[in-house]
Amino acid sequence: MLSSVLNSPQAIRVNIEIVRAFVRLREMISTNKELSRKLDELERKVSTHDKAIAGLITAIRELATPVPPTPKRRIGFVIDD
Repeated sequence: MLSSVLNSPQAIRVNIEIVRAFVRLREMISTNKELSRKLDELERKVSTHDKAIAGLITAIRELATPVPPTPKRRIGFVIDD
């Protein structure tokens, strides 16, 4: 407040620096909000990706499990003893 009232070159420079500092502070706060929002979005995406990856691994394991062989029917005539 005092730098606004005083009318000297140094007071004007100080006043300008104070205003610039508040502008930078406001930018940092808005940047942090944006960063926080982006981190929340990334966390949500990773969470859904983890579930999708777990589903893929389960499906691959099911496909990789060998199917037990089915008994083959004998071809031809069967003679009972």
